[in-house]
Amino acid sequence: MAVLPANFSRVPTLLSSQLILSNITRNNLDLFGVQQQISSGKRINRPSDDPVAAAMIASIKDRLGLGAQRSLNLDHASLVLGTLDTALTDTTDLVREAQTIAISQIGLTSDPATRQQQAVVVDAMLANLKNIANRSVAGLYVFGGDTPTTQPVEDFLGGVRFRSRGQGMITDLGSGDSIRITTGGNNAIGETSARLRSTVPLNPSLMLTTPVGDLRGARGQGVALGTITFSVGGGAPVNVDLAGSTSLSDIANRITTAVRAYETTNSVTVLGPGGVGVSGPSLSFDMAAGATLTFGETANGITAADLGLTGISFATGTTLGAGLDPMLRMSTRLADIPALTLPLGTIRVKLTQGFSSAGPASGTVIRDIDLSTADTIDDIRSLLESANLGVRVQIGESGRSLDILNEISGPSLSIEETTGNGLTASQLGIRTLDWSTLMSEFNDGRGVRIVNGATNPTTGLPDPARDVDFRITLGNGQAFDVDLRPQDMTNVQTVIQRINDQFNTAIGQPPINGSAPALAAGQFIAQLTDGPNGIALTQTIPGGAIAVQKRNNSDAADDLGLSSGSWDPLSATLIAQDRAAIRVDNLFTHLIDLAAALRTNDNAGIAFAGGQIQKAADRLSVAQALTGSASQRVDQLKDQLTEQNTLDEQLRTQLEDVDYYEAISRFNLLQTQLEASLRASGQIASTRTLLDFLT
Repeated sequence: MAVLPANFSRVPTLLSSQLILSNITRNNLDLFGVQQQISSGKRINRPSDDPVAAAMIASIKDRLGLGAQRSLNLDHASLVLGTLDTALTDTTDLVREAQTIAISQIGLTSDPATRQQQAVVVDAMLANLKNIANRSVAGLYVFGGDTPTTQPVEDFLGGVRFRSRGQGMITDLGSGDSIRITTGGNNAIGETSARLRSTVPLNPSLMLTTPVGDLRGARGQGVALGTITFSVGGGAPVNVDLAGSTSLSDIANRITTAVRAYETTNSVTVLGPGGVGVSGPSLSFDMAAGATLTFGETANGITAADLGLTGISFATGTTLGAGLDPMLRMSTRLADIPALTLPLGTIRVKLTQGFSSAGPASGTVIRDIDLSTADTIDDIRSLLESANLGVRVQIGESGRSLDILNEISGPSLSIEETTGNGLTASQLGIRTLDWSTLMSEFNDGRGVRIVNGATNPTTGLPDPARDVDFRITLGNGQAFDVDLRPQDMTNVQTVIQRINDQFNTAIGQPPINGSAPALAAGQFIAQLTDGPNGIALTQTIPGGAIAVQKRNNSDAADDLGLSSGSWDPLSATLIAQDRAAIRVDNLFTHLIDLAAALRTNDNAGIAFAGGQIQKAADRLSVAQALTGSASQRVDQLKDQLTEQNTLDEQLRTQLEDVDYYEAISRFNLLQTQLEASLRASGQIASTRTLLDFLT
């Protein structure tokens, strides 16, 4: 007869059954959990299995996910940088070959036929450079800058146009770190455009409609809107909240409203019927007779100072604040720019194909652009850019003038006047050769070379005759010499003034040509014309053309374009070549120049192009170094990321993945426990009678 355990001897049958079932259920659940672990390979299948470990696993998985994306970014960056490095290496090899050609063709060791053959080789190098500049990988052009999906280089009007923008595309490396994986033409091959900065400030008038954001303010730091105070006749200050104003009209209305309210409250008259408005560059106040108005700041405020209102006692004789200096915008109306005379006229934009020390090569594209219909600065931009000459117009960095950009490598860009159109290009400050054009900008930035400080080789004393740069011979045979001094080489105006001074000095001096009539006042003038660019030498006497001859091996006549000028018999004027035209300084331009110089047998042009190519080689060396450094950095980050991902994966495995040996052992133990529980439960739950308890 079975003996019941003491703890069950007096327990109701229902309770004992429930305890037995609970133990079996708990055992089955543990067994089910182990089966899930074995089948899934995961120790934790739901957060409740181990909340602490589950939280750690979630964090690790997030980090692994970010690491996977970073790994893709790094692989992509490595691929693009590798392609860029190869492209730069190929370009460097090309540049070295071009340098070799330039050096070998300088001097008397080469002949015109050989130079013609080498020009064909340079043409092939130019075509190869275009292919390199358009090299792409993974859908990105490595020289595409910030626009890597746009082909950077295209043939355009006999030159090469760079269409890329910006310094380069940035890829995310994680932890707030990033790197540029493409490059723009400015960073390696050279400039993608040449910039003509306007010499005329196009300051717009202040208008009530002028946005507050377009104001530099009286302090030159913009306008910080807040609360200002005003005081009438030195009385108690009254606050005016200007925060949220979008235009000067809002500001004027708020001040006017506040002052009118003060007038009503205090039964005084401060402002006349005009209230607060604008006049010239400033806020203006229509002050009533005898009234005074001053403005101040609230604590730490600067709004009144920015608006030019502090430090001024406004009265009937003092009605204007300090100037607010509005900025030029594309939306600025031309009628609001006092410096312009409207309507504008026609300007001439000229692209000269190729250039050497002897002057322009054949092939010039000319467009006359009528600006009379322009109403805003943006209209001027649209008209110039729609001429399809590779010209781009933008507001200068100062926000006061226009910048004209030439985007075509090779040709030189000139902007000229057209006769009788009100000097429109000069009004806008975009004439490439104007009175204020710096001499340092002539000849692609080489300036103008003069002879100065020469001495007599016999006596060793200064010899003024050896400082003469060129001789100007008039149509009647009379001539005078021009000695340009360093102080004359400031701008076009100072050079022209020196030429005229030299003519006036020669009047009354012993004539250079004794058989020609003597020089007389009014027979000659150097100037700029209302038309083509170039220093214009005009005579008022009958006879042949004006001639300019170099003296003392000076390059001044060549550099000023006088040696290659054109004669206009109708106006009796020699117009010098425009040597202030703007050109793009990059490797494409230099190769085009080298080929042109080789074809024209121009020894000086070959030497100059070779020197410019050397500068391109220096830029390439820097670009290669930066690219190599970036590639090395990416490789290091890839190694670091691999190590980090490996450690994270190991930790995740330890926390999440099941230990099969331990799980199977536990599974067998739970099976044994279940069998034992079922047997014991069968015995305990067997039918009992009252006699079993009485025995």
